[in-house]
Amino acid sequence: MASTTQTEIPPAPPGGRTRAKSTGRAGDKIFLGLSRGSGILLLVLMASIAVFLSYRAAIAISKDEGNFLTTFDWNPAGDPPVFGIAVLLFGTVVSSIIAMVIAVPIAVGIALFISHYAPRKLAGVIAYVIDLLAAVPSIVYGIWGALVLVPYLEGLNLWLDQFFGWTYLFEKTEIGVARSLFTVGILLAIMILPIVTSVSREVFLQVPKMNEEAALALGATRWEVIRLSVLPFGRSGVISASMLGLGRALGETMAVATVLSPSFLISLHVLNPGGGTFAQNIAAKFGEADAFGRDALIASGLVLFVLTLLVNGAARLIIARRKEYSGANA
Repeated sequence: MASTTQTEIPPAPPGGRTRAKSTGRAGDKIFLGLSRGSGILLLVLMASIAVFLSYRAAIAISKDEGNFLTTFDWNPAGDPPVFGIAVLLFGTVVSSIIAMVIAVPIAVGIALFISHYAPRKLAGVIAYVIDLLAAVPSIVYGIWGALVLVPYLEGLNLWLDQFFGWTYLFEKTEIGVARSLFTVGILLAIMILPIVTSVSREVFLQVPKMNEEAALALGATRWEVIRLSVLPFGRSGVISASMLGLGRALGETMAVATVLSPSFLISLHVLNPGGGTFAQNIAAKFGEADAFGRDALIASGLVLFVLTLLVNGAARLIIARRKEYSGANA
C-alpha cells in the first residue's frame, strides 16, 4: 500500500496576509474617493461658473433697451443702455471658421509627414518645433501679427480682391490696412496649428502596425495605407484635436485685440477692416466699464461659454453616433 505524504504548509505570519489585503482595499478606496471627488469638483466648478455668469447676465439683460441677440450697438453706459452681441457673435464665428479651414488640413498633413514620411531625426526636430510653437504666449503672436502679418497681407488682400472679388466674400470695398476678420483668421490658424498637429500626430502614431503591414503586404501604396488604415483609425483623434483648436480660436483674446480694428458693423466682405469678437470686446471694454458695463460684458461672456459647450458637445455627439470614427473597425 502506497503511503501518501502530506506536506504541511506553515501558517502565515500573524497579520501579514490580512494586512496586505486590507492595505490594498484601503488604497482602492482612497483612489476611488479621490477620483470621484475630482469628477464632482469639476462639475461643481462648471456649475458655479454657469450660475455666476447667468446671474450677472440676467441683471444686465433685464435693463437692456435693445435686443441682446440682434442689436449691433454696444453702449451699456448710455441712457438708456443699449447693447447686443450680433456683431460679436458674427465676428467670433467667422474668424474661427477661417482659422479652422486653414489650420486643420495643414495640421493633418504635418502630422502625417512626421508620423509616416519623415526620417526619425527630422521628425523629432519638426515635432519639437511644433510643440515649442504651442508654448508661445498669445501676446507675442499678437505683436508679431500687428507688426509683420498686417503689413504683408496688404498684397494678398489686393490679389484676392482682383482674382476672387467676384465671390463677394473676398471683395474689398473699403480702403484701409489689413486689420480684418480675414487677418484674424490667419493669425488664429497659426496659433491653433501646433495644438491640432500635436494631438493628431500622437493619434497617428498609435495606429496598429499590423494594420499597416497587412495593407503593404496586399500591395497597397503608402498613400493607400494612410487612406485605408491610418485616417480611419485616427479620425476621432483628429476631430478631438480640431475641437481643441476651435476652443482656443473662439476664446483667443490678446492676439485678436492687438490685430483687429474693432467696429460694430457686420459685413460679409472679410477683407474689409472692422468687426469684433467676444473675447476682444471684453478685453477692450472691461477696464473702462462701470459696474453695469461689466455685467453686460459678463453677459457676452455667457454666450461665449454656451457656444464653447455646444461646440464640444456637438463633437462628442459626432464621435458617439459614428462608430467608425472610434478606430475599432480600422
